[in-house]
Parts: sequence; structure tokens; C-alpha cells
Amino acid sequence: MFEQAFRNIDDVLRKEAGCTTELDYTEQTSWLLFLKYLDSLEQDKAMEAGLEGKKYSFILDPPYRWESWAAPKGADGRLDHNKAQTGDDLRDFVDRKLFPYLHGFKQKASGPNTIEYKIGQIFGEIKNKIHSGYNLREIIDHIDELRFRSQTEKHELSHLYEAKIKNMGNAGRNGGEYYTPRPLIRAMVRVVKPKIGERIYDGACGSAGFLCEAFDFLKARPKLTTTDLKTLQERTFYGKEKKSLAYVIAIMNMILHGIEAPNIIHTNTLAENLADIQDKDRFDIILANPPFGGKERKEVQQNFPIRTGETAFLFLQHFIKMLKPGGRAGVVIKNTFLSNTDNASISLRKLLLDSCNLHTVLDCPGGTFQGAGVKTVVLFFEKGAPTRKVWYYSLDLGRNLGKTNPLNDDDLAEFVELQKTKADSPKSWSVDAASIDPATFDLSVKNPDGGEEIIHRSPRAIMDEIALLDNESAEVLAKIKRLL
Repeated sequence: MFEQAFRNIDDVLRKEAGCTTELDYTEQTSWLLFLKYLDSLEQDKAMEAGLEGKKYSFILDPPYRWESWAAPKGADGRLDHNKAQTGDDLRDFVDRKLFPYLHGFKQKASGPNTIEYKIGQIFGEIKNKIHSGYNLREIIDHIDELRFRSQTEKHELSHLYEAKIKNMGNAGRNGGEYYTPRPLIRAMVRVVKPKIGERIYDGACGSAGFLCEAFDFLKARPKLTTTDLKTLQERTFYGKEKKSLAYVIAIMNMILHGIEAPNIIHTNTLAENLADIQDKDRFDIILANPPFGGKERKEVQQNFPIRTGETAFLFLQHFIKMLKPGGRAGVVIKNTFLSNTDNASISLRKLLLDSCNLHTVLDCPGGTFQGAGVKTVVLFFEKGAPTRKVWYYSLDLGRNLGKTNPLNDDDLAEFVELQKTKADSPKSWSVDAASIDPATFDLSVKNPDGGEEIIHRSPRAIMDEIALLDNESAEVLAKIKRLL
């Protein structure tokens, strides 16, 4: 039933001139889903309070509750067509009254980790793109069919929502920023092994896939106490996201997985000065796939000791700084990071090897990230002691990955198992840190059995490095000119 409702919603959205991509479909479905979820949450809390003889204070005023404007019901429990707005009236109410009212919650909220603050931020970030009030009415009627009451219903909805995010990731280059293959995330979570009570962070959280999978991993542990569940809800998962759409999707995704008020902040993580980070700001676990290929402004680069325009390299510095001593991390990064010869790459590899124990490098095959066309590795490291030995695993699957043949959990099972002992195998080997070239700190994936370097650089990757070197040369020349 839920799957059909999602299909019906997409069919209506395709009629809208303002909704042209999977990104638009997911965004517009998200804000309506959020309001329907909020209504279910409030109804449940009101019922619980009533059973205890207490009165529940609703977050939303009566005219702005789902049951008032979206789905007023008659005595028979069916939609009351006399009260339900449609056409221009419905669209005008949403655009001129509902969205401004909800956006106002940001100022009223007691703090950023409250549901009130999330409401205010979400409805300040997105706009209603459904311009036909008749289409909006049809979509609302489909959304109203969805139920959030039982864990089974929430579980099914979370799977369908993940499928929408995956479709969005496959839709094109920009969509890929929002989706990391879930089998890869699950393998990373299993290697890092978070525990109850540890704080988990993703400073480039996208659709919050890492936080959701870590939540599922921890929630599946046996004999969880009420205190454990409260800790998971309130003091375990933290994320930051720069892009408005991703921020909204991250919150909705975490809510559907069962976290009522996600600790997600809408901000440019890289705009924070590393020098300002204190012990209280640090985390036990970091799991992330930061955006790569992007370029940050000069004033943002000033926040980092190793200055570079490459966003992924800035994020890696941020993550190293944000880890507590003894903290553990799993971070996806372009495989060219391992061998780039520009000064920033060399300095960053030195920083990583000196300040952290880089114990594992997972070499992912091309096609792991559908539509991205970039080869990646996953770096697993612990902060506080220098690297002594690096264990490499080359995920050579013997098949081409693609939309019809994506990465699956079985593909990563051997890696997860061998990583526990860091055993040698036809696909895995170890390198002593003492043998790493101290001039370049080159960490290239070279399988001693194969005798070949397993690093296929695309023309785009080569051009990116040329651009980086050109920028560095231009900066050097500019300094020389100033001196002259």
C-alpha cells in the first residue's frame, strides 16, 4: 500500500512544471511527509498524556495542524470535502500562511536540538513547488493514507524513503552527493564498531545514511535498557549539512528510522575555524563521505593549517581535529588522495600518518558510486598514535558495478571478516609505515602479489590534479611578483 502511494505521489508531481527531477520529487514529498509525521507524533503524545490524566500541549496551533487544513475528517472518519480546501485556496493557504507560520518556530524554539527548531529551519529552507492546488490536494490525500503508528509501518516507510533517495542519487551528477551505497556504509559501521554511549558524527551528512545505519546497528543490540534507548535518541548522533535539500532529507530520513528530533545542523562545516574546536566539541566516532571535487573560497581555506581548495581534503583535516584521542573514523575519499604529488596532499598524508593510526585502507572498484565515475578508497583510522602498519584490501569483485548490478552486502563480507585480524590474502596485504617514502608519503594501493599498481586514474582526476598544481604555481608566482 505504501509503495503504491509513493508511486501515485510521483505521478502527480510529474504534472507540475516546478518539479522536473527526482530531487524535486523527494523534496516536495519530504515536507508533506514531515507534517503528516508530526501530526501522528502529536496525536500519540496527546493519547499517552490522556491515559495518564494529563493534558498535552500541542506544538502547532489548531488551524495549522494536519487534521485542520490537510485532512479534516467527518464523523465517519473520511475526508470532509466541505472543509477540505483545494485549488487556489489550498495553495494560497500553504504559501502565505502555513509556511510563514512554521518558519517562525525557529525564533520561538528553546534550542537547536528541539523539534520546534527543526520545524522552523525546514520551512525556512524549502518552498512549495506544487503550484496547482488541485495537484496539491491529490498529493495530500495520498500522503494521508500513510501511517506512522507502528514500528512495522515506520520501518516500511523508511525503506521506501531510502529507495527515493537512491533514485535521486542515480538521477544525475548532483544527486550522487546525497547517496552513499548502503552496503558500503554498513561495512564501515561494522569495522568501526560503535558502542552505546559513544557520540557519532558526520560533518557532511547528506541524507544522513551513515547516522541512520549506525542507529540501526546499535538499536539491534540485545537487552537495550530504557536509558540506552534515550541515549540513542538524544545524545548519540550528530550531523552537519550545508545544502538545504540534503538537510531536509537528512532530518526526514532520521525521523523515519526512529529518531524523533535529529541533531542535524544546517551549516557550512568548513566555515568553522579549526583553532576554535575544543575537547567538548570532539566525538568518539566519525563516519563520512565528504564531497570531493568542490572548491572552497580563500577565506574558508584560511581556517585550515593545510590550505587547499579541495573540499574533501579540508574535511579530512576537520575530521582529524574533531576526533577525541582514541576516537575511530571511517572516511571515504578519492583514491588519488593516496598518491597526488601536490604539497597539500603530501602534507595531509603526513598529518594523517603522524597523528593517527591509519590501520586500514579499503580500495573500492569503479562503479561503487553510481553516476559519479570516480574511484574511491575508505580510510579507517584511530587518533592519538602514529601509524605503524597499514592493511590494504582491494575489493576486486570480478564484475562491473552499475545500476542493474550494484554493490551488495555479500561483496563486502570477506573484507569485514578479514579486517578483524588484518590477515593477508590474494586481495589483502600489509605495509609497514617505516617503508613509506618520507618525502612523498605515497600510500598508493599496490598489491605485492599482482605486482601492479591498482589505481586507475580517470582523465577527470588527472585534470583535477593539473588544476591543483596550476593554482599552486599561480600562487607562488603571485608571491614572487609581490616581492619584486
